[in-house]
Amino acid sequence: MRKVLRRFQTLPIRARLSLLVAAAVAFAVAAVSVTCWFIVQGKLYDQVNKDLDKMLGRGVGPDGVIVCATSQDDKDEFQPKNGYVQLVREDGTTCVPRYSEGTVKVTNSDKNVIRKAELNKGIYRNGTDEDGSAVRVLTVYKGIDQVTSQPAALMVATSLKGTQSTLNELSLILLLVSGIGVLGAGAAGLAVARAGLRPVDKLTEAVEHVARTEDLSVRIPVEDDAEDEVARLSRSFNSMTSSLANSRDLQQQLIADAGHELRTPLTSLRTNIELLTRSEETGRPIPEADRKALLASVKAQMTELAALIGDLQELSRSEGQRGERVQVVSLEDAVESALRRARLRGPELTINAHLEPWFSRAEPAALERAVVNILDNAVKFSPDGGTIDVRLEGGVLTVRDHGPGIPADELPHVFDRFWRSPSARALPGSGLGLSIVARTVEQAGGQVTLGHADGGGTIATVCLPGAPTPPPDTVGAR
Repeated sequence: MRKVLRRFQTLPIRARLSLLVAAAVAFAVAAVSVTCWFIVQGKLYDQVNKDLDKMLGRGVGPDGVIVCATSQDDKDEFQPKNGYVQLVREDGTTCVPRYSEGTVKVTNSDKNVIRKAELNKGIYRNGTDEDGSAVRVLTVYKGIDQVTSQPAALMVATSLKGTQSTLNELSLILLLVSGIGVLGAGAAGLAVARAGLRPVDKLTEAVEHVARTEDLSVRIPVEDDAEDEVARLSRSFNSMTSSLANSRDLQQQLIADAGHELRTPLTSLRTNIELLTRSEETGRPIPEADRKALLASVKAQMTELAALIGDLQELSRSEGQRGERVQVVSLEDAVESALRRARLRGPELTINAHLEPWFSRAEPAALERAVVNILDNAVKFSPDGGTIDVRLEGGVLTVRDHGPGIPADELPHVFDRFWRSPSARALPGSGLGLSIVARTVEQAGGQVTLGHADGGGTIATVCLPGAPTPPPDTVGAR
């Protein structure tokens, strides 16, 4: 059985559907055919039983006692039409009139009718005559035999040849109709399977085309009002290929932008190293001040490359890798840690902070990095001796600097990857900081905006969902 199931599972879907439809129809047709056959059999037997009831009266004399006719007069009086009549006594002996078609074999059920001695009570059964032909028998207790004075019953029977012939013909007809029905159902199931799976064929061809050519522009046409499973599958495939195409475009754009951003520091780094190498090879020392400037430039370029590579690694991390590290984080602690780093990078600046407790679900390292990037921007664009105001209230973090601000036409692009303001091209940075901030905040379910501050400067606003107290199950986990 298991081998059959495994073999069935290896068949194409069309074949399986056709077989299932044919099997279902075969079961239904078989059930209907068998039910029909038994109903017809019952009706035919009911008619035969009625005929036996009519024959029963022809074997009883005028006074109601059993008569075993032996004379020609008796034959004329009691001759049935195409039937068997015989007397059966308690000891099993029989008396068969000359007008009977033959003798019917006596069984224990016939003797039991005599033993019960219930007048005019009898049984119907199938039996055989002396030649082995099938007959329908009615045995009824009628009282005392006049000849032997023994309790006796009258048996009347009729041949079942016509009934069995009718039932056999009906069986053959039902069998033929069932076979035609099953074959027709199989063909119909195959046609329905082909029609129903035609969209699946298109989907399969599209998938094979994408796998073969990596062409993600393939779309499967779907009717707008179609809501069946195949339509849903087709829409899901179209959404998947669209997402993959967008992802590939973003990946290619990221690679192109990264290559463009890496080219400048690498070129500068190579130039500085070549100058230092040529100085060593030719024996012409570079002035000490120039040498220190070159080494400082090399160090700055290396730092910029390291920051750029770190940002690219952060952007390339998958959603699954980030989701595994999500936990309840104290935003207040993340801001305090970022403030310590910001004060080291801008010792000449005054940073005012007012922080209130707030807990949110996020990746701790990513959240702190996002806050650091916001503060770095504020430090970078603040004038010497300037002030930075940092506030955390009700889950809303605001960082306001007093720098030159961002032009209105540049605000829509501040969170784009590798985008840098023309006025900030000379400053260090990869153009990925605010992009990382936006993605981190969005993954935490929050929002981030950058805009003009009243009185000049820029204000960054980060809103994160959460609560001022940690959930009970996280208390003491830090």
